[in-house]
Amino acid sequence: MTSTAQSPRSGRPPARPEHLGHVVFITAAAAMGGFLFGYDSSVINGAVQAIRQRFDIGSGALAQVIAAALIGSAIGAATAGRIADRIGRIRCMRISSALFTVSAVGSALPFALWDLAMWRVIGGFAIGMASVIGPAYIAEVSPPAYRGRLTSFQQAAIVLGIAVSQLVNYGILNIADGDQRGTIGGLEAWQWMLGVMVVPAILYGALSFAIPESPRYLISVGRNRAARDVLAEVEDTGVDLDARVREIERNLHKEHKPTFKDLLGRVGFLPVVWIGIGLSALQQLVGINVIFYYSASLWQSVGIDPTSSFFYSFTTSIVNVIGTVVAMAFVDRIGRRPLLLIGSVGMTVSLALAAWAFSYKSGSGTDISIPGTQGTVALLAAHFFVLFFALSWGVVVWVLLGEMFPGRIRAAALGVAASAQWIANWAVTVSFPTLSDWDLSGAYVIYSAFALVSIFFILKWVPETKGKTLEAMG
Repeated sequence: MTSTAQSPRSGRPPARPEHLGHVVFITAAAAMGGFLFGYDSSVINGAVQAIRQRFDIGSGALAQVIAAALIGSAIGAATAGRIADRIGRIRCMRISSALFTVSAVGSALPFALWDLAMWRVIGGFAIGMASVIGPAYIAEVSPPAYRGRLTSFQQAAIVLGIAVSQLVNYGILNIADGDQRGTIGGLEAWQWMLGVMVVPAILYGALSFAIPESPRYLISVGRNRAARDVLAEVEDTGVDLDARVREIERNLHKEHKPTFKDLLGRVGFLPVVWIGIGLSALQQLVGINVIFYYSASLWQSVGIDPTSSFFYSFTTSIVNVIGTVVAMAFVDRIGRRPLLLIGSVGMTVSLALAAWAFSYKSGSGTDISIPGTQGTVALLAAHFFVLFFALSWGVVVWVLLGEMFPGRIRAAALGVAASAQWIANWAVTVSFPTLSDWDLSGAYVIYSAFALVSIFFILKWVPETKGKTLEAMG
């Protein structure tokens, strides 16, 4: 087989592809789904207490409403790969955009609790699709030497969506004089928070008309000339495009359309699928989304006033962006495994410190406090936890999931792994309010334990995919 990857020689970095700027635009447009993913996942943070008051519900019912989106996400992630293989990546993006738009309008105008939960499930399905299609599409249009950084655009967009949602929430809260249920233009503040997502949802759909279909999908449906045209847009001019088409075609001809049965091995799934499931589950079991779903109510639960709690939610989002930029800069330089290990060690220490600080929480009801020193440690630990997560597991897991599976099962395996991620996310999200009521410090001990387990998981099972072509994975 003729290799088309441009490998560096004598330690020199690879030449910069002439079309890299265009590839960056395509990547950024596709990653808009990640922005919506982050925005929709985090925007509910600003509405938690208002929803509790509006519908007069306890922690259990509240957790079910917050986590409802994750049920849809698991279904969307599990089915997106099959849908994308049938109708293409671009059409999947447009379906996701439409579902995001409908969900935003419905969530902003609910007439009952079940109604709100239903719209969140629909939005969750769109998130699940975006979580699979984004990294798969970006990996398929990226030059190998830049694929890690370009695939990490997905996570960059996610954290940007989280940060923007917190900023928008903070702005809306200030307009409503600090009251989540304050009225603005006939709607309560929390309804505006959920409804604003209509704007990026429509933009995502519009951008899908400005980017090409994946060349691998085009070749899979016999449109080789169209695939060559797309490769001409994204590959360096030094690459033999006809050879590249033949390479992809040979790889595809060795395959059949992936099914669930193709993922099965001696012990349930194939080993590589189990690794993907493990990466996805551990990414969530460290408790990262507690910060993004519940941080405002978390800080209020230890005595911080509502306006300040929204501000701290925003600052953690900024730290998330900074960590993601660091990961994007180093993922192709030092590799996937080293970044994961750095992050796991940092998360373990940060979560353990947070658990220690929260153990000093005292009081009940609205009269809750935490000593000054422990409060400072809790805030710093939360921010460092987000930083270490962002510069490692936040980015690298998505990069690995887009790269590590053999081509013959990539879409189906990515769907299963992403589905596992959403199930783990759901488990953490639905359990946190109850765990917090039971013992907030104990909850963080559990998350710290999972971070510690992740260190051994990386050392034992996670492969290094730096610099390899997608065809070389299988």
